[in-house]
Amino acid sequence: MVMEVDEPAVAATTSQNEQSEEQQHPNDFDMDTSEGPIEPDETFEPVDQIHWKFNQVKGNIDADVHTDADVISCVEFSHDGEYLATGDKGGRVVIFQRDQSGKYVKGVRSREYNVYSTFQSHEPEFDYLKSLEIDEKINQIRWLKKKNAANFILSTNDKTIKLWKISERERKIADDAWNLPRTNRINTSSFRGRLQIPSIVPMELIVEASPRRVYGNAHTYHVNSITVNSDQETFLSADDLRVNLWNLEITNESFNIVDIKPTNMEELTEVITAAEFHPTQCNWFVYSSSKGSIRLCDMRDRALCDAYAKIFEEPEDPQSRSFFSEIIASVSDVKFSHNGRYLLTRDYLTVKVWDLNMESQPVETYPVHNYLRTKLCALYENDSIFDKFECDWSGDDKHILTGSYHNLFRSYARGNQAPDAKTWEARPQEPHSQLRSRFVVPSAKRKRNNLSSTGETTEEDLSSDQLQFNRKILHTAWHPKDNIIALAATNNLYIFSDV
Repeated sequence: MVMEVDEPAVAATTSQNEQSEEQQHPNDFDMDTSEGPIEPDETFEPVDQIHWKFNQVKGNIDADVHTDADVISCVEFSHDGEYLATGDKGGRVVIFQRDQSGKYVKGVRSREYNVYSTFQSHEPEFDYLKSLEIDEKINQIRWLKKKNAANFILSTNDKTIKLWKISERERKIADDAWNLPRTNRINTSSFRGRLQIPSIVPMELIVEASPRRVYGNAHTYHVNSITVNSDQETFLSADDLRVNLWNLEITNESFNIVDIKPTNMEELTEVITAAEFHPTQCNWFVYSSSKGSIRLCDMRDRALCDAYAKIFEEPEDPQSRSFFSEIIASVSDVKFSHNGRYLLTRDYLTVKVWDLNMESQPVETYPVHNYLRTKLCALYENDSIFDKFECDWSGDDKHILTGSYHNLFRSYARGNQAPDAKTWEARPQEPHSQLRSRFVVPSAKRKRNNLSSTGETTEEDLSSDQLQFNRKILHTAWHPKDNIIALAATNNLYIFSDV
């Protein structure tokens, strides 16, 4: 069920909750917003659903021709949207650049992305102390804001984080513009009688990726997320039990700011699944857990942020509890809205929007694939229930994106009274042609009659029994300014837009 809460209602509920909480816990930490309070969202009009059009697909579209190393493991747009980075299980990073030719399509700048640079970020390693292999798989990529002509990105595998500089070199001195041969031996007899001045000639663009920093030996467990601070000087790295704070300039030292490891590991009840810095408040960050809770911390309060400032969690209904309840409640991704007012979280079956001023329940809940509730046993047996789906905000925070199985993805329009969600399938088709939405029908129900008044088919029905769980969209990214989305479907990168 989608729960819509109007802004005034949220504010009223929040104030009542805060008063009651202050009475019950007078010594609890109150978050200081003196440096820059979070302004409430401007009430926006209901928005229309975006009708996605196919732009590009990267990678071999033949499903049988790919190796495990080709599977895309992360996708991320740069802050200005001019670049798009992907990492794969083979440790490679591929960077795409938006078309620079000046071509326009329907009055809008071309939204095609072309390969800009490819490099090997991580290699497989072996931990001899623990006798463990460390995969080269890229778990996450984060862009730093551009300060000069070069770009900088952070990439991480399970253990090691690296800072890469991506720079261009366009010109060089011609080889025949020297007065003496370019050799180690000096031979005055070969001096040319006419003095030549070395000239610079244009050449094909060369993009170089060079490692600038390597941050290692700080995590005992697998790194699941990295996030760059708004000050562009520090970043967080999180593994299953700890969150570390790094300075970009210092590689041999980090500060442990969250540690949930119990003295006795048999008492372990939850693990950290993701961490994210606030987009404007450099002291705030959140981390999510496998129990479905999200904790907001303020680094000004204390050095070790085990005592959180706020915790966002929804009370569990005892009547609906089952063996799978805790598994499907695990938060796989958490994102701040661009204005910093809301949190977006993804668990196995739903996407939720949380107001920072309301901890007791989400203000919006969107189902993703409720038709899978009857198939949780089968999903548990084939390990699909442990898949970690990502979620994303649109640039204006009015739409939400997430992936599903069978290469399906869902987009939601916020601010409407009734749930406004569409399901689309990522598949190759004619460029700039509109995608046809899909509707997944539970296996026990009959297919609908999807004919419009003109007799045209508006949606394609798909039975839940036909879903292919090995075809899934786990990793998504939304352009920070335009309605352009990038989706990783196994070894393929799909790019869609509204033009």
